[in-house]
Amino acid sequence: MKVLTVYAHPQPRSFCHAVLEDFTAGLREAGHDSRVVDLYAIGFNPVFGRRDFASYVDDSIPPEVLTRMALAEQVVDSAGGPVRRMLAARVVRGKSPQQLARLIRGRMPKDVVAQQRQVAWADGLAFVAPIHFCHFPAILKGWVDRVFTYGFAFGLTSAGWNGDITGRVPLLHHQRALVMTSTLFNQQAYDDGIRDAITRLIDDWGLRYPGIHRVDHEYFYAAASAPPDAMAGYLRRARELGRTFAEPAPSVPTITVTDDVATSPGSAT
Repeated sequence: MKVLTVYAHPQPRSFCHAVLEDFTAGLREAGHDSRVVDLYAIGFNPVFGRRDFASYVDDSIPPEVLTRMALAEQVVDSAGGPVRRMLAARVVRGKSPQQLARLIRGRMPKDVVAQQRQVAWADGLAFVAPIHFCHFPAILKGWVDRVFTYGFAFGLTSAGWNGDITGRVPLLHHQRALVMTSTLFNQQAYDDGIRDAITRLIDDWGLRYPGIHRVDHEYFYAAASAPPDAMAGYLRRARELGRTFAEPAPSVPTITVTDDVATSPGSAT
C-alpha cells in the first residue's frame, strides 16, 4: 500500500517525532511504500488566504451558484492596480460563469496543488501530531483547510449548495486513515468527553466526511508526563501500527497512563 504520513511538530527530538520514526519503520517492514510530509520542515503556510479562493471554484458548481459568486467582479477586484484591473476586465469580458470558473481554478496556489498530488498518490493516509485545543495544531488544521478543497476532497449537489447537509459528495478514495496524537491529559479526561469532541471534529468531519470509511485514531495519553516504560510501550505500539496498517484493526488494549502531571503547553509531546 502507498501510505502518506503528514507530520506536524516543530521539534526534531519530540515524542511525536519518535512516533513518526517508529511508525514509518513499521510501514517499511511491512513492505509499504511510505512518504512523509513534514509540514514544519517544508514551511507549509497554513493560512487560508485570498489566493485560496481558486481552490473552491469549479465549473461543476451549479450555474445559479456561479452566477451569485460574481466571478468576473472578483477577478477584476483581485487583479491589483488600475492597469492590472483594466487588463483583467478584458480577459473576463464575454466569458460565461463556467469559463470563468475554469480560468480561476487554473490559478490554484502551487503549494496546494503539490500537496494534493501527494494525497492523490496515496492509498492510505496517516497523521502524527499533538492535540491542541481539542484539534490538530494550526499548521495541520490549515493543511486540511487548504488541501481538502472543493472538487478534490468533496463536492456538493445543488441541495448542498443551498444548505442541505445531505448534499455533500465525498471524493477521496483512500482505503484508510490513521490519526496518531499525543495528549497532555490522561485517558480519564478523554473518557469524560474530550475524545468525543475530537472524534466529531477530526475523524468524522475531517476524514469520514470526504469519503474515507475506515478512520482509526490512536491516542498516546499524557505523553508529556508518561514514565519511561509507558513511553517505550507507546513507541512499540506506533511501530506495530505501521506493520499492521493494511490489516483489519486488531483488538489491542490501549496503554493507559493514569498519573497526569501538569506541564506547560510548550512541552515536547
